[in-house]
Amino acid sequence: MIINEIFYSLQGEGANWGKAAIFIRLTGCNLRCHFCDTEFDTGSKMSDEDILNAISQYPGKFIIWTGGEPTLQLRLQTVMFFKEKGYYQAIETNGTQAVPEGIDYITCSPKPEAIQLLHDNFPNGINEFRYPIQSKGSLPPPVTELPHADNYLVSPVFIGREAIELDKEALERCVEFVKANPEWRLSIQMHKILGFR
Repeated sequence: MIINEIFYSLQGEGANWGKAAIFIRLTGCNLRCHFCDTEFDTGSKMSDEDILNAISQYPGKFIIWTGGEPTLQLRLQTVMFFKEKGYYQAIETNGTQAVPEGIDYITCSPKPEAIQLLHDNFPNGINEFRYPIQSKGSLPPPVTELPHADNYLVSPVFIGREAIELDKEALERCVEFVKANPEWRLSIQMHKILGFR
C-alpha cells in the first residue's frame, strides 16, 4: 500500500474521542471535498510487515485506517494480518465503497456522492455516522433512510487556510439540527481546538 503517514495520538472526534490510537493514513481519495483538512496525495510504499515494524513501538493496539479514502487500498489480507497480531481496527470512510471484512469499527462520513450507495455498502449497519456540516448545503437525511448505526453524529467543518478555525455558522446549524433531531449528537474535532495532532 502507499502510506501517507503513520502517527500515534488520541482520537480527536466521534464516539471514540479521547482513545489512544495508531493512525495509518493511506494515500489517495476518489472525492475532492473543498473542506478536506488532510494532505493525502503523497506517500511511500509499505508492506504489511513494514507497517507492523513502524507501529510496534507504540503501546496502543487500536489502529485507525484513514485517508484520503482507505478503501481504495485496504484489503482483507491486510486486515487479517493485523487482526492476527492482536490489533483492534477501525476505518474512517466516505461511504462510496464497501469496507473489507474483519474491520472492528466502521465510521462513515458520507458525502452527497455516497448517500445512494450506503445501504449496498453497509447492509449490516455500521458503528458511527459522522456527518460533516458546512455553513450552507445539505444536512443529513432522516436516520430511517440510513443504514443502522450505533452513533449518529454531526460535525461542523473547520475553515481557513489551515482548516483549524471552527466555522461558527456550521456549528450553529449542527446545534439546531440536533435539537430538532435528537437521535443525532454533536461531535467536534477537539484535537483542533485543544491543539494536539
